[in-house]
Amino acid sequence: MAAVMNRGRGRRTINEINMVPFIDVMLVLLIIFMVTAPLIAPSMINLPSVGKGARQPDQVLQIVIGKDEALALKLKDKSSPITLKELAQAVKQAQSGTTDSAVVISADKSVKYEAVVRVMDTLQRAGVARVGLSVQLAK
Repeated sequence: MAAVMNRGRGRRTINEINMVPFIDVMLVLLIIFMVTAPLIAPSMINLPSVGKGARQPDQVLQIVIGKDEALALKLKDKSSPITLKELAQAVKQAQSGTTDSAVVISADKSVKYEAVVRVMDTLQRAGVARVGLSVQLAK
């Protein structure tokens, strides 16, 4: 509410914001935050740990995804181009002779994440148990 002031010639109103209620509210909020902050427990997540495998797989199949998202199946030193539709059949055929084999996906870093996920999904639907991603360590 504006206060009225009498000075000399006429009446003038003084337009000021009363800061006292604002300061009272801020102090109450500060006290509430100071009391509740120690009670809030930070969220903790348990990350999986990576260790050395008990034994190496008998055979490692490598699926290479090039810059143009072309697929190639690499077994030992032989590399052959392959399509996504033929991938599941070719991996199953390559794994048929061994009991313990792993599949490693190597993709160019400019390849879209979606292409890698499509390959992983195809392998999962084919029933491949051990799938890994090949990465280069930063120097």
